[in-house]
Amino acid sequence: MPNRPVSQLVKNQHILSAAATLSVLDAAAAMRDAKVGAIMVMNGSRLVGIFTERDALYRVLAAGKDPRRTTLADVMTVNPATIEADMPFGQALHIMFERGFRHVPVVDEDGQVIGMVSARDALGPEMEQVKAELREREHITEILG
Repeated sequence: MPNRPVSQLVKNQHILSAAATLSVLDAAAAMRDAKVGAIMVMNGSRLVGIFTERDALYRVLAAGKDPRRTTLADVMTVNPATIEADMPFGQALHIMFERGFRHVPVVDEDGQVIGMVSARDALGPEMEQVKAELREREHITEILG
């Protein structure tokens, strides 16, 4: 699993992004709707930051800031670490562990953002196996029920 290229994880991924002027409240709503824990902050096609659920908690709520008036520019991580698409996922996990975060934007050879990987991606194959087992148990329960 850690040796699979990051490009496999982001293939066909919808990129959730926003301008730095977006309010934290609107960014949080977009993240909720997309069911993701981070949003990439862009200036045109250039990645300028990342805003995560952890940022919302620590940099906004715990700091007593108003999420309606606070913009992503005020609380995002500027110039986040990235990983190239052809690198192994294990390298992304290493970056996350060493730097203490859970999301890493993925860029192509030209530096253009093509997706994002998260620590949750490490659960991918295992999570699918668990889901399949739960579906099988539900099916058996229905039959015996």
